[in-house]
Amino acid sequence: MRLKVYLYLFIVIFLFNCKTENKELELSVINTNEDNYRVLKEQPSNISIPNGMVWVEGKTFTQGAKAGDKFAMMREKPAHKVTVDGFFIDITEVTNKQFKAFVDATKYITLAERPIDWEVMKLELPENTPKPHDSILQPGSLIFNKNVNAVVSMANYTQWWTWRIGANWKHPEGPNSSIEGKEDYPVVHIALEDAQAYCKWANRRLPTEAEWESAAQGFYKDNIYSWGNNNDGLVKNANTWQGTFPVKNESIDGFKLIAPVKSYNPNSIGLYDMIGNVWELTSDLFNINYYNDIDTSAALINPKGASKSYSPNNPYQREYIIKGGSFLCHASYCASFRISGRMGVTADSGTDHTGFRTVATPNMLK
Repeated sequence: MRLKVYLYLFIVIFLFNCKTENKELELSVINTNEDNYRVLKEQPSNISIPNGMVWVEGKTFTQGAKAGDKFAMMREKPAHKVTVDGFFIDITEVTNKQFKAFVDATKYITLAERPIDWEVMKLELPENTPKPHDSILQPGSLIFNKNVNAVVSMANYTQWWTWRIGANWKHPEGPNSSIEGKEDYPVVHIALEDAQAYCKWANRRLPTEAEWESAAQGFYKDNIYSWGNNNDGLVKNANTWQGTFPVKNESIDGFKLIAPVKSYNPNSIGLYDMIGNVWELTSDLFNINYYNDIDTSAALINPKGASKSYSPNNPYQREYIIKGGSFLCHASYCASFRISGRMGVTADSGTDHTGFRTVATPNMLK
């Protein structure tokens, strides 16, 4: 019984919880709003598109919950205008193949593979949090429990999550699994510092939330989804859960869980899986009050999010925003298969439905 209590604690702890220089560019600019901010709209003619990326045109668009979005949550409101300069973004989520190239080149060890230091971990937890048993305090990560037959309460997330010792990016379902034959699947079990390390190696960075939403909008400015405003397009455009979550996935979209990149239709600028498949890390801190605290009377220029993290569900740890939802998203669960959907994840958390994609600005490539 004591072991079960510690396992519950551990799951709750983990679940709820690139270098730039200023250089002169050949800019294609337009004037915007009353401040005459010169936004970088078009791709500079002297900068080539990096392999595997696409240019996101600079624009002013609506960030946050859109009118008519029946799934919108309070943390996505109020909607507000933002102006974001153009940038490059990965066409797909970073894949196992790409991440392996990074690991092979640098010998990097992800957080999920490292021994757990309780003395460090407890500094971010409530005082007197009991130490989990040593048999649990081992390297690993969270995986979705595919064998759930029934749930008592949808508020109890631990019913469908399992802490799996030995689960990491190379062994996504535990020590007896592998990524062999899954080179084109998104890399998962990636914590924030793992993604940042990859970015440093690749001369990239994580997107801000505003940049991510600009990319998801594509050529549009106020879509609910990356393909438009019609929920009927969910099955053919995104890898999400169909059926009864979490006990039955009817897999109408073709995949029960994670899918290879490019398995669904791209958005208007050729980006795949901006909605569904795996959640994507951003560089912004998660604060449920941020949208209420900003001045919405004029467009925000290249916003970088809240100055501090705040989540009432996890007041002791710093959380970062993840975007896009995952293969587990369902109307009865998180309903975050929308551009404005946003959740928080702690910097040390990794799961089998969280990954990332990277961005690059012209200054980084000059």
